[in-house]
This record gives sequence, structure tokens and C-alpha cells, in this order.
Amino acid sequence: MNNPCVIGVDFGSDSVRAILVDATNGQELASRVSYYPRWKKGLYCNPGTNQFRQHPLDYLETIEEVIKGCLSDVEAQTANLVVGISVDTTGSTPVAVNREGKPLAMTPEFAENPNAMFVLWKDHTSIKEASEINQHATKYKTDYLKYVGGVYSSEWFWAKMLHILRVDEKVQRAAYTWVEHCDWIPFELTGGKDVTQLKRGVCAAGHKGLWAEEFNGYPPNEFFTALDPLLKDQVQRLGTQTYTSDQVVGNLSSEWAEKLGLSRNVVVGVGAFDCHMGAVGGEIEPYYLSKIVGTSTCDILVTPEKLDFTLKGICGQVNGSVIPNMVGLEAGQSAFGDAYAWFKNILMWPLQHIYELEESMLQGIESTLLLKLSEKANEIVPDVKHPLAVDWLNGRRTPFANQNLKASILDLNLASDTISLFRAIVESTCFGARKIAECFVEQGVPVKGIIAMGGIPKKSPFIMQMMADILNMPIKVHKSDQTCALGAAMFAAVAANVYSNVGEAMAKMGHGFEQTYYPNSEVVGIYQKRYERYIAAGDVLENNLYDVQ
Repeated sequence: MNNPCVIGVDFGSDSVRAILVDATNGQELASRVSYYPRWKKGLYCNPGTNQFRQHPLDYLETIEEVIKGCLSDVEAQTANLVVGISVDTTGSTPVAVNREGKPLAMTPEFAENPNAMFVLWKDHTSIKEASEINQHATKYKTDYLKYVGGVYSSEWFWAKMLHILRVDEKVQRAAYTWVEHCDWIPFELTGGKDVTQLKRGVCAAGHKGLWAEEFNGYPPNEFFTALDPLLKDQVQRLGTQTYTSDQVVGNLSSEWAEKLGLSRNVVVGVGAFDCHMGAVGGEIEPYYLSKIVGTSTCDILVTPEKLDFTLKGICGQVNGSVIPNMVGLEAGQSAFGDAYAWFKNILMWPLQHIYELEESMLQGIESTLLLKLSEKANEIVPDVKHPLAVDWLNGRRTPFANQNLKASILDLNLASDTISLFRAIVESTCFGARKIAECFVEQGVPVKGIIAMGGIPKKSPFIMQMMADILNMPIKVHKSDQTCALGAAMFAAVAANVYSNVGEAMAKMGHGFEQTYYPNSEVVGIYQKRYERYIAAGDVLENNLYDVQ
């Protein structure tokens, strides 16, 4: 084979995945997955305080492992055919860096300091700071939150930066600026040594960093300084220019080329968030809601024309953040698969900590438990009187981000059992998905259908059929097991000039769809009534039980 090849790298919450792809047809030649070793041990995290940090060495060690692993699985000469690499990451996952662009955790003084590491997307230690940003923004005639749905989240860039600057004076003094994970990896791969030369992607800057064309960049320095003097001049170190992901950061550095066994001619594309590149890998169409469904969900919709209004309650409205020359709209749920994992962990606890079962037996039970629960739950005919859950186990991302909120399970009685509770939790996540779709539709952006990607859509017919019934619209499941990495590979192909635009890359490299779930008309009406009760229960919880500040 002499066709040009590209590598797409997808940094997830627990692991990194890489695929080596024939750029002419999208054929996957090799794939590898590697779990972050420090993260797997639970280092630097404290779930009790919602602290989730990742060491940069976890990223560097695993990206080397997966790319070299992919190349070892193919003929030796294939390495010479690789023309481009692009990456996607979770986000917002920023880190404090020095003037050279090196994360502070990679220096001896901060090697074991969690505040000097990447602050993972689901870290909610900055709830207070997010609330202050929301209050502060109301003081200005210009609405600086208009392109992020009107509400700033604790999962995002400025809230996380401000929190770390406040709680760690040493990091505060040592940090020159802050960088998103998806921007730092390309900078590292191309041998960047001056952070002022780092190319920031419009995806991260627009959806999480308050960058907007209307503002000619970010909000002014005065906005941030008035919020807290610790932020003085921070915005000036970010620059004002951003880049779409079809652009080139540079060529692979000599160090990384030698390390990976690739040519220095390999180009590295501008990075983006996983769900945005995943939407491209999943062959997104205008007005189709693309759902990356995993531990959480990220929902992406694109419109071919610029909107003359801004949507409220979503996670960003950014020109070119998904496909250049289209508007990218983002939403999502803070917990989806994580909600099922929570329930599984509760059931597993006595087996793990009270009964002396062999490790192999425990692993077997844990690996099949959710599947068995789904099989049993699928036998239940939905009824208005069944237990009802609200899906805010990790707060709420969309509509209208509020990480203070907590989940609830209602309508329990002595007949409520394990299966009915599991079914209620699954149903609540699907209700959350419907609420997101309605957030778009009610504000004038149609949703023609759903494109689903990720592990859950491919592994759980029970969940996907329930979602189709609750949303009352068809759901197409993409064939690829690695849509995020495939999307990254498509962007790499454009950056390397194999294709002139992203549309061409999708048409040539796309894998198509393997299945479509259609609503079951016999249960749509029942779910409608239960959805109305879900909305009412959520309103009671939010307005009466929790301090939304």
C-alpha cells in the first residue's frame, strides 16, 4: 500500500486511543488504547471534594505507547506513509504552564502538586468561582456570556484558573499562563518552547474561554481584573487569534519524530475537544444532534449559516468550532454512563468489602452486571407510577449549567426493587437528553434527528431504544468504535492537504451507520407523562432544595 496515512488520537477521561487510518478511504489499519497509569491508581484526585487532576506525564507516556503500538501492528514501511497527526481531548481541561509552555507539574518543585496538573473537565472545585463570574458579568453592558449560553460553568477554563490561583500561591507565582489540554499536546508534539507562540484552537477558546469574534478576542483585561486582581493581565497572555482544526500547528519535532519512528515531515493539526472532532468522525449533518455518549454526554449541532441570535442555556455557540464556516452549538450532560457506574458501584460494594470473593469472580460480576440489569429492566413495561429519578448525579451541564444540583429518586415504596431503580436511573438520563433537544427546538433551532456515538450506543440496545422512545425521534448509531479518533484523523488528512476541506474528508473517510432505532408508538405517550413529572420534580428540587448560587 502506498496511500497516505494519518493518525487520530483521542484523549478520554481514563485512557488515550489512537488509530492509524488510510487517508484515502478511512480504513482503520491499526488501533491501540492505553490507560493513564497515575490516574488509574487514583492519584491526585479526591472524589469527595470533586477534585479530579491528571498528571501531564500520563498523557505523554500513553500517546507514545499508542502511536508506537499502532505502527508496530502494520508493515514497517507504513510509518513512511504517515502525513499527519491530529488530537482531541476532554475539555475544559486546562493546566498552569511556565513561559516555555511546560506544565508546572513537569518541573521538580511541582511534580506532586495536583494544582500544577491538568484540571480535568469534571473537576467541580471551582463552583464558587463560576458563580462569581456569572454575577460579575451582569455588571457590564456587553454580555460577555452570550456565546456560552448565558451561564458560566465550574467545568470551564476561567473558573478553574481562578480557583487554583486563589488556593495555591506557589502555583500563582510560577504560572505564566494557562493552556487547554487540546492546545498543549500539538504544541508539545511540534517542539514548542515559547508559550506565546502556542496556537489556541477556536473550539476550546470559544466554548470555554469566552473568546468571540464580536469581542475581537476575549473580554477585556478590566473585566477579569475587576473580578479578581489575581487575573490581572492573564487575558493578555492568551493572545487574540484562534484557529480552526483544519489548520496546521507545525511539523513533528525531531525529538518526537525519533521517539515515534515517524518523519519530521508529518504535520500536526490544531487540536479540539473530543465531542467536536467526534461529531465530524460521526458524519454530522446540519440540524442533526450528534451525541457522544459515554461517562457524560457531549451534544453537538451545526448550522450552515450564522445565527442572528444567541441561544440560552447551552455550552457555546462558536463559528468554526466543529466544521469551518459552520456554527458549532454544544450542550451535554455531566453524567450519563457515570450514573450507571454509580449504581453498579453501590451494588458491588458488599461483594468487594464484606464477602471474601476471588478477584476473578468479582471482575466477572462487575463486567456483566449492567448488561444483566438491562436485560431484566427491558422486560418491564413502563408505567406512570414507577419510581422516577432526576439525573443530576454530577450536577447539570445543559440546559443552564448548575453544578450545585443533586440527583434524586422519587416515588419509592416497599415494592421498589433493584431493577425498577436501575430503570429509573436509565430513564432519567434519557429525559435529560430530551431536555437538551428541546432547549434547541424551543429557541428556534430544529433538531431533525439524533446521531449517536460512543460505547453505550453500540453496547446497549435497551438504553438506545428507550432514548428513541423518550425523544420520539429516530437515532442513528455510527459504525465506528472510535468516532472521536476517526474525526481527529479526518482533520489530520485536511491539515496534511490530502483533502481540501472537512466535508470531503467526511465523505471519503466516513464509516457510515450500523443501526437506526425508531420510536415505539405504544410507549411514547407513557414516557411523555413521565417526562412531564420529571420536569416538575426537577423544578421542585432546583427551586426549593438547593442554593443555586
